[in-house]
Parts: sequence; C-alpha cells; structure tokens
Amino acid sequence: MTSSPGQTPHAADTATAFPTIPPTGWLPLDAASRAAIPLYDVATIRRIEAAALASLPAFTLMSRAGAAAADWLARHAPAGPLLFVAGPGNNGGDAVVAATLMHRAGRTVQVWLVGGQPDRLPADAARAWRDAVAAGVPLRVVADSEPPASLAWEYAAVVDGLLGIGLNRPASGILGDWIGHLAGLAAKGLPVFALDIPSGLFADTGAGAPAVRAVRTLTFLAAKPGLLTRDGRDCAGTVDIAPLGLDYPPREPAPARVSGAGDFIADLPYRHHAAHKGTHGSLAVVGGSAGMAGAPLLGARAALHLGAGRVHVAFLAQPAPLLDAVHPELMLRPLDDLDVGAMSALVAGPGMGTGPDSAARLAALLRTIAGLTAQGNSAPALVFDADALNLLAADAVLAQAARDAGVPIVLTPHPLEAARLAGCGVGEIQRDRLAAARALAARWRAVVVLKGSGTVIAEPPASGPASGHAEPPPGLWINPTGNAGLATAGTGDVLAGMIGALLAQGMPPSAAARAAVWIHGRAAEHLVQAGTGPAGLTASELYLPARAILNALMRGDLQT
Repeated sequence: MTSSPGQTPHAADTATAFPTIPPTGWLPLDAASRAAIPLYDVATIRRIEAAALASLPAFTLMSRAGAAAADWLARHAPAGPLLFVAGPGNNGGDAVVAATLMHRAGRTVQVWLVGGQPDRLPADAARAWRDAVAAGVPLRVVADSEPPASLAWEYAAVVDGLLGIGLNRPASGILGDWIGHLAGLAAKGLPVFALDIPSGLFADTGAGAPAVRAVRTLTFLAAKPGLLTRDGRDCAGTVDIAPLGLDYPPREPAPARVSGAGDFIADLPYRHHAAHKGTHGSLAVVGGSAGMAGAPLLGARAALHLGAGRVHVAFLAQPAPLLDAVHPELMLRPLDDLDVGAMSALVAGPGMGTGPDSAARLAALLRTIAGLTAQGNSAPALVFDADALNLLAADAVLAQAARDAGVPIVLTPHPLEAARLAGCGVGEIQRDRLAAARALAARWRAVVVLKGSGTVIAEPPASGPASGHAEPPPGLWINPTGNAGLATAGTGDVLAGMIGALLAQGMPPSAAARAAVWIHGRAAEHLVQAGTGPAGLTASELYLPARAILNALMRGDLQT
C-alpha cells in the first residue's frame, strides 16, 4: 500500500488485530508487522497451556509442537545430519517428536537425552520417546556423570531441546554443563536451533547466564518478553512463533507487546501540500556546556532529518557557537535567548553537565514552563536525556518540578541513569527491565524509554478522576530493531533529538517514543547491512537512513 503525498493510510492498512497463520503453522516475529505482536509472561503462558491441555486429547500439543518444529527445521536448518539434544521435560519431548518426524521423512538425525532417563520422563515426553524407539530413531541416553562430549563436526546443526520456560534459577549440574557446551559450539560456528526458548534464558526477563546462543528460535503458543531484551536478542537469534493450532493472538491479555511499525504508523506526521515550516513544529535542544557542544548538535541534526520544521540549539556554554557549518539550517543561541513559549518540544540534557550552574539552568527552564501552563498558555513537551536525567535523580526539588510541569514528558535513560532515577543499583534494573521501566513511568509520570538491547518503552498509568471502570494497564513495549552498532558515543543524543522532532510535529508521546526508537534501530540495521559497522559506526551516520525510513513509513512501506 502506498499513500499519495498529504494522505494518511486507511485504518485497514495499519495494524490489524489478527495476523494470518500461514500453512506452515508458524510465523516470523516481524519488526515491520502490521499486526500487533503480543508478548506473554510465563504465568500467562502456563494458563493458556493448561486450558489447552484440559480441552484437547493427551499428546496433542506436543505432537503439534514437534510437527511445527520439524517443518521449521526442514526449512531453516542447513543440509546434513542434525543432533537433537533433549532434556528431561516436555521441551525435550517436543524435540524428540520433531526428530522422529524428520527421521521418517528421510533426514539423518540423532537424539541425545541429557539429564534424565526414559522411564522417568513426563507422560507426553515418555510417549514421544517410545514413538522414537518404534520408528528406529538413533537414540542415546547421556549419563549424569558423563561430561559434555566434544561433538564431532559431522553434524550440520544442533537442536536445543534441553529446557523450556519453567526455568526459575540459573541452570546447573549436567544441564548447565551442556548449556555451556552448546554455547561454546555456537561460538565456534556450529548452528544451534532452539525450541520454545534457548535453554538457560529466563523467558520473562531475558537474563541468560549461562544460556544457549541460537541462530534461530521457534517459540510455542506466543512470544515471550525475554526473547527480545537483555540477553535475549543474542541468545534467541531470529524468532518465529508457532501457535500450535490455538487462538492467535491468545485471548488472555498480553502484559507487553512488540513495538512494531504497525503500532505507530497511523500517528506519524504525514505531510500535506499546504503545509509550511510552522506546521511541523519548533524544537529546541538544550545542553552543550563548555567542551560538550557536540552532543546537542547531534540531537538537533537528527531532529532536522526527522522533519521538525524549525530546530534551535540552546547552549549553556558561553559564548555560544554562532553557526553549525554542517547544517546552517539550525538556529544556535544562548539558552537565555530562547523563547521557550514558542517551542513545540524541548530536548534537555545532551552535554548539559551536572554542576550547580547546570542544575540552576534546568530549574529555571522548568519554572518557565510551569509559568506558561499556569497561565493557560501552550508549553513545550519535554524529553529529558543524559545529564538532565542525572540532575533530576540528584535533586528531589528539581525532580518534583519536572513531575509538576504539566506537560508531556519522555525520559530516555540507559540502565545506569535508570538506576539513579529509581534509587537502586543497575543490577536491579537489569534483573527485570520491563518491571523497572513500568515502575519508572509511574514514579515520574512520564513515558520511559529504557535503552539497551531490546529497548523497553513504558507509559505512565492513566491519571485524573476515577471513571468507575477498570482502566486498561499502561502500555509496555519492547523494541525489536537495532544492533551492536548503536553501542557508541552520541547515538543516545541522536535518539533524543528524533523523539523531540516527532513530538514537535504533534505525535503523542508514547507513539513518538516508539516510532523514534524503531526508526533509530532500523537505521543502524540498514547501515550494517550496507557494510558500515557495527564496529566503527558513528552516531551522525544514522541521520540519512533514518530520514529514508521515516519517509518510507509515511508512504505505507513498513518493510523498509
């Protein structure tokens, strides 16, 4: 679908409620999907699974999982013999069913049972083992005292069926040893394919130490948050979803969603022929103390490329630079000369510094905004990034002034900044990134962008008088785009400027944050695919692909 200039996509062309399950029985977790992709925690998956087991004949779910896995492996695993490493639970049973089906189809397979005995398997897994014996599948039981073998390279790939989503502590013993062994093989180049979730990875949080590192994962029933954040991206590889013949998406409420392009495309700042520069808002990037002028320039240049009509850079350093020779379109001035009331959005923090003068300047800025709102005048939406976050975390009075500003706010912390804002350690933030982002959004009454592998975007709870009806839970998303090229100085400044640009053009704060994070990550992917990075990718290189991606999205091309 394409739109003519000045048109928005029809509602039917944006995110659809129910994706179509292809004949294969599995579908890719597609970052550009028009359909909402729900993410379910272990507790919810267990409820869905229990209801299905109660309503279906025994062995039905396992046979469906094995059949989906066999088809998936036939399509994605390289040619040659496959080794299935099965654990002592139902995840291992799924692997045995898949191996049996592939064996019957003529594929050379072998199954090794690790951490258990055939006569002690759960009922469905025991049946899968008996079927494999009857079919003549080559089977081996690995003794508990036997150290991980050095797998010969005659295997084209290994299928990980050791552990499923029930893991509640780091894997240990023989299973932990084997997880480490498979991770080592993957590091040496042997492809590993994971069933449901890479063994050792926590499905809810993405913590994985140790955990298998797969090139591809087929997850059952629905996707889990841990596949996409913290260690999940490195461990899961490409993710596909097999609903196993049940309703998809499941009817249970989803605790979180993948932040796909279909979720925000309708809110993008579409262009009309009669528009002028004032139509697309005015943004100011505030920061740049002495020696740090580059940070706000990075954000401001990014904002230009994402369509903000006018972009100002307000410097704390004196004298302020007079001109950006790279982009003379930018309007540079001292912070004292900025007309805050004329701005549609402000990004505060890049290169701001954290000294007393910086704190005083941020406090004055917030007083100005509070005065505008108190008089009923329009005031700019705020993005707090970098040093502004540290200033807010260190000063309770300043923090309360931000909460009371009366304008939409977006916070963009990395894990250390998030820990300061929450008053805890980084480990606590990373232990459960979704819970941390949700708590910060509630505490700060702001949209929170918790950066990192699998950036989490959280909305604050609804405020205002009670309606008498149960309010829907605040939105929680995990971004699926991006790569290691973003782990370099300045990319956070670029992201803040992009969020500010979309806010200035009238996008709602949550949608602006999700769109900017998605585009930012996609731009890095484009650069790496073209051979630029990930090592050595620079923040300023993100501008051009980001602009191209935004315009493609506004034409309705989600696959850009």
